[in-house]
Amino acid sequence: MIQEEIIQGLKEGKIKLHEIEKYTSIEEAVEIRRLFIERITGKKLEHISKYSIDMEEAQKKNIENPIGAIQIPLGVAGPIKIRGEHAKGKFYIPLATSEGALVASVNRGCSAITEAGGATVRITGDKMTRAPVLRTESIEEALKVREWIRENFKKLKEAAESTTRHGKLIEIDPILIVGPYLYPRFVFTTGDSMGMNMVTIATEKAMKLLTRETGAHLIALSGNACVDKKPAALNLIEGRGKSLTAEVKIPAKIVERTLKTTPKAIQEVNLAKNFAGSAISGSMGFNAHYANIIGAIFLATGQDEAHITEGSLGITIAEEINGDLYFSVTLPDVPLATVGGGTRLETASECLEIMGVKGSGKVQKFAEIVAGAVLAGELSLMGALAAGHLARAHIRLGRGS
Repeated sequence: MIQEEIIQGLKEGKIKLHEIEKYTSIEEAVEIRRLFIERITGKKLEHISKYSIDMEEAQKKNIENPIGAIQIPLGVAGPIKIRGEHAKGKFYIPLATSEGALVASVNRGCSAITEAGGATVRITGDKMTRAPVLRTESIEEALKVREWIRENFKKLKEAAESTTRHGKLIEIDPILIVGPYLYPRFVFTTGDSMGMNMVTIATEKAMKLLTRETGAHLIALSGNACVDKKPAALNLIEGRGKSLTAEVKIPAKIVERTLKTTPKAIQEVNLAKNFAGSAISGSMGFNAHYANIIGAIFLATGQDEAHITEGSLGITIAEEINGDLYFSVTLPDVPLATVGGGTRLETASECLEIMGVKGSGKVQKFAEIVAGAVLAGELSLMGALAAGHLARAHIRLGRGS
């Protein structure tokens, strides 16, 4: 079929958007779908049509009904010196954002941290979770099923791990009970993959064994106690994805010269804003803007952008110690990958290459660099607030005036 015939079929409802590839190549299907949208909206999609990614590959695992690609400005901050177990040395951080002043702010934090000798970064936890919801006949039955899970962990582990070469079930905890409903939280390690699909498939296999042996009814493979793509106290406490902490000790003279403020002022802003302000508003993010840096890195490197919500959780510590500044960020819930998913896309692959973290065996290094970048962004914003420079920076860089 020629283009006009397919477009006419779309208009008449004889062909669905997802069926176009049945009649033509993927490349032409993208163009036809876009032309159809242009005609029904009356808007020319000139820029969406320009891209360099391989749409045939992208359509296999990353997108449905493609019409093109969007462009987000990409900047780079750094270098930042990282003293981690996996990331050692100086790194440049690719940041995709449309928020003026963000890259400049992270860059300033990188300068202060590097001049102070670098950020110490550690991975304190590594897990991916899936928590189905089961229904039993009564609370007594729910308790019996919970006990069965605890007594038969090895059997469930064997069933789950039979579906994957990389995923390892390390525990099922907590096992929550709400009336007749049961929420067992399956906890896995997933290698270099973020692992959400991996643990979902593995948990499904374990559920077949569990329901067959106990008679419990599986309501849903995800019962929201995972907790996936939502802010949650459970993830703040237990962790999910990579749990990270980064810290730096900055001499007062560097704080004054680079951040234009004092350690004491940053400490007070952190107490009033991140602790008291977050507490009075019921926030689960005791920080200034982790999501800004997490979001910019995620968009640049092809991570699942919905997990930016989880990456917004965390706690910032700022203390004046002997006249100098101790500053740290703790991020308990940062799902990351260096293989699979959106990391396969050409632009994401190049951004991972900038940091030297593309491919297998690199996710721990990537995680430590991410934590260092968040430390830099958080430090710089807290310095700007303490110095009273935040509005001026956004007027100059965010408004372009």
